[in-house]
Amino acid sequence: MFFKRFNDGRMTIVIVYIDNTILTGDDTGEVERMKVLATEFEVKDLGQMRYFLGMEVARSRKGISISQRKYVLDLLTEIGMLGCKPSDTPIKARK
Repeated sequence: MFFKRFNDGRMTIVIVYIDNTILTGDDTGEVERMKVLATEFEVKDLGQMRYFLGMEVARSRKGISISQRKYVLDLLTEIGMLGCKPSDTPIKARK
C-alpha cells in the first residue's frame, strides 16, 4: 500500500495484491497522472470498483463501505445452509 498525501489534504492511494491493483484518490488529476503506470505494466482499467478480492465495495456521499455479503451467501449455498434460521450471537443468557 502506497499513500501520497499532499499538504492541502489531498491523497492518492495505490494498493497492490499479487496481480490486482487499486489506484484511487480524491484528486482526479493526480489519479490520471498515476495512470502512467500503464506504460510500464499491463493494465486493464475496470472503471468504478465494485468488487475486490471477494469484497463488495459501495460508494455513497457518506463514504465507502466494504461488505463480504456475496462471499457469505455463496458459502452458505455451498454448504447447504442458505435457508437456515439465523440466531443472535452470543446467545442470550437464560434467566
